[in-house]
Amino acid sequence: MGTVFKKTFTKPLPAGAEVFERKGERFARWVDAKGKKRTAPLTVGNDGTDRIVFESGTYTAKYRDGSDVVCETATGCRDADAARAVLGDLERRSELVKAGVMTVAQDAVADHQAGPLFDHFEAFGHHLHSKEAGKVYRENTDRYLKKLAADCKWAKLPDLNRVDFERWLVQQTAAGMSARSRNAYRNALVAFCNWCVVNHRLTVNAFSTLGRANEKADPRRQRRAMTEAELMRLLTVARFRPLAEYGRERAELDETEAAESLKRSKWKKSPLTFDGIEAAAERARERLKDNPAFKSKLELLGRERALIYKTLVLTGLRKGELASLTAAKLSLEGQLPYAVLDAAAEKNGGGSTIPLRADLAADLRAWLDDRDKPTAETNPRTIPFGREIKRDAGKEAAAKPLFTVPAGLVRILDRDMKAAGIEKRDERGRTVDVHALRHSFGTLLSKGGVSPRTAQAAMRHSKLDLTMSVYTDPKLLDVAGAMDCLPSLSLTVTQPEALKATGTYDLLSSPLAPTLAPTTGKPGLSVSFPDTLTTTDHDLDEFRSIAISSYAVNAKDPLTTGVNGSIEVEARGRQLNFL
Repeated sequence: MGTVFKKTFTKPLPAGAEVFERKGERFARWVDAKGKKRTAPLTVGNDGTDRIVFESGTYTAKYRDGSDVVCETATGCRDADAARAVLGDLERRSELVKAGVMTVAQDAVADHQAGPLFDHFEAFGHHLHSKEAGKVYRENTDRYLKKLAADCKWAKLPDLNRVDFERWLVQQTAAGMSARSRNAYRNALVAFCNWCVVNHRLTVNAFSTLGRANEKADPRRQRRAMTEAELMRLLTVARFRPLAEYGRERAELDETEAAESLKRSKWKKSPLTFDGIEAAAERARERLKDNPAFKSKLELLGRERALIYKTLVLTGLRKGELASLTAAKLSLEGQLPYAVLDAAAEKNGGGSTIPLRADLAADLRAWLDDRDKPTAETNPRTIPFGREIKRDAGKEAAAKPLFTVPAGLVRILDRDMKAAGIEKRDERGRTVDVHALRHSFGTLLSKGGVSPRTAQAAMRHSKLDLTMSVYTDPKLLDVAGAMDCLPSLSLTVTQPEALKATGTYDLLSSPLAPTLAPTTGKPGLSVSFPDTLTTTDHDLDEFRSIAISSYAVNAKDPLTTGVNGSIEVEARGRQLNFL
């Protein structure tokens, strides 16, 4: 038979407590923080000091479970009769386990059925944190689960119902939710229920067999890769726009608008364009000549922004991965410069070494040297990157992020594209955002003749289909030019001697099928493939490289050094060196 009782615990003797005896027992009397007089029995602790004894406010049930193990379970009841009722339920479950009617796992699941569902969500969040899941993933998962609980009116674990969830999916589909978003909710719910099954909170995951929505049939965000010309224009605008914003001219107004715009605060400025952005930057330098510190800050900001774009295109890094890089994680000296990407910052959690092209490494060296130059406000012992780092100032420079990647980078990119005259959405509805620069990286690899397997390694993808299908834009590939490499196959028979040389002329001229197999050893006609890929000086003059910084770079090494060997882009008679 089980029993119910109140547990006791001890606390140190309060300061100023009075010790006295009553009927042979020792007690303590004191005034608590609320001004009430308190009395409690005393006991001696393990260290020999007096401690006051307290009794729990709720009852605990003590019984033998189905495995004949003595267990103590908190009933949460302050009333003894209510606690005995809980004890009776626990003993009945133990008898069912002993009789084989209920399994031990089912008995363990029953302990979690009455708790609030949000408590289980919180425990699942701690589990994800212990697995070092990303912060964004944890926050999104918690948000998905809480929204499902609110919309489906789930309060406890027994309320989880597949019918309710399927009804919710139908409603969200009708409301216009994308297949990818619906799959995100489904994945969060399946992961949570799997965790509940492993931890004996549920006996079975009712949602594990629920199929996924077809994301390919319902694409909402299709990205496109940018062409070399678009990237060149983008880098030019990004380099000058922060400064050029202060060199914009007043827009021409008609008479009515001019009358209403007498105040300087209501003046309208002309929008920046690709053709006029350098002139606007020059006007800004003239206007800010009395504020050289602010002018230098704007020029450094433009240089950083252009380098962010260039680094994203030439490495394939994601925005968050780029933001995690510091100067200490770069190796810019030697023949093969590279960047070290920590496992915690990479999407797949594996960590990688990212090759850096020589011109990009040179730009980064110049950027770090100029950014970390000692000033009157900084430690004079600070030394440029690339040399031996000494003292605390050098350590701080090495630990400083490589770039300050703004949270609103996508909005900044939209403004840069507008000034560069680049359409955000093409005729097929595909858009350009920050992640589209990674699509441009993958497409340029394929366009440069990099093998699919090497491109997959450079993109750090687990599946080749993802590299070739999603991150390679076939619109930018010279498919028509590839057809010129095929042999010329004529259907007109004008050279009998040539056909004889192939060994087929006798068969064509004979009215009867040969009774014996044709003999071998006849000479064959070799087919040559003409080389149609030529480069003219006029073609090369159409494209000019953009200086991202003042650092002079003449050599153009491969897009991914040590991976593909070359980024020369061949396109029907043209050969370009990108960036």
